[in-house]
Amino acid sequence: MKQSVTPRGAYPHTKRVGDFIFVSGTSARQPDNSIAGVQVIDEMGTKKFDIEAQTRAVLENINKNLTQVGVSITDVVDVTTFLVSMNDFAGYNKVYAEFFKKENGPTRTTVAVHQLPHPDLLIEIKVVAYKKV
Repeated sequence: MKQSVTPRGAYPHTKRVGDFIFVSGTSARQPDNSIAGVQVIDEMGTKKFDIEAQTRAVLENINKNLTQVGVSITDVVDVTTFLVSMNDFAGYNKVYAEFFKKENGPTRTTVAVHQLPHPDLLIEIKVVAYKKV
């Protein structure tokens, strides 16, 4: 299994309360502290951002955290997504559909936020999973 990202504050990635598993807000940050979906495209440091790559990395990070406590992304029952720009909604929604199906997927709320903890982050997602103990 790939290494998980270390939280940047005094909180756990996951917390189990009975049959519910709460996953803290998760970003596209990788174990080496790089951020997926960010590419420097010139010598001036101009960056190109890819919401699809970031969304995929976030959901993969969430799944890694869930598997460490004996559940998986298929056990997710509720999703809250924070987007820096609603202009990224279509790309986010496309990748989201690769992980969750409309018919039996989790409930979802998506909101726009002013900013996230790093200027290269376009998205953060928190989830609640359910698995009978």
